[in-house]
Amino acid sequence: MTLPIVLASSSPYRRELLARLDLEFSHGAPDIDESPIEGECAQALVERLAIQKASALIKDYPAHLIIGSDQVAVNEGRILGKPHTRERAIAQLQECRGKKVTFYTGLAVLNSKTGSCFSCVEPFSVYFRQLSDEQIERYIDKEQPLNCAGSFKSEGLGITLFARMQGDDPNALIGLPLIRLIDLLARHGTLLP
Repeated sequence: MTLPIVLASSSPYRRELLARLDLEFSHGAPDIDESPIEGECAQALVERLAIQKASALIKDYPAHLIIGSDQVAVNEGRILGKPHTRERAIAQLQECRGKKVTFYTGLAVLNSKTGSCFSCVEPFSVYFRQLSDEQIERYIDKEQPLNCAGSFKSEGLGITLFARMQGDDPNALIGLPLIRLIDLLARHGTLLP
């Protein structure tokens, strides 16, 4: 018997992705501090936060498989967070133009009944076009990606910013790598399809 599934996320994009797997699931918003630890690399940060997000819902979901996910973008070794303001979003995209930016998505599936947790980090890279300031400003004003790591939404007009993409799972760019998720769910006994 498989356990019910919970997505530890308030992201509508992650919910839409998980729904593609035709699974019944609940969702809850984890309340955690997402600050990096001094000296922590991007991969360690997102894996730790994915586990913490899943763990944050244990009390509310004591016999469930809880999925946690977190993502950061890295440009020339520097972590790009969510911009939160128009000015910072413009500055982020100006710094990214003509460059390769790698997104690291941490993923964890926690069995809250047994405490067993499996996790991984999925990289995905995008190569930005040489964008003008006007293109960047038009994009930011049109799509308002102020709560998105890297200042874009690849599921929308963000695709226009890229010359090419590289990685195993394009869903990772949106924040929930479904290919790896299927593997982690299988390790907990939930087999798809």
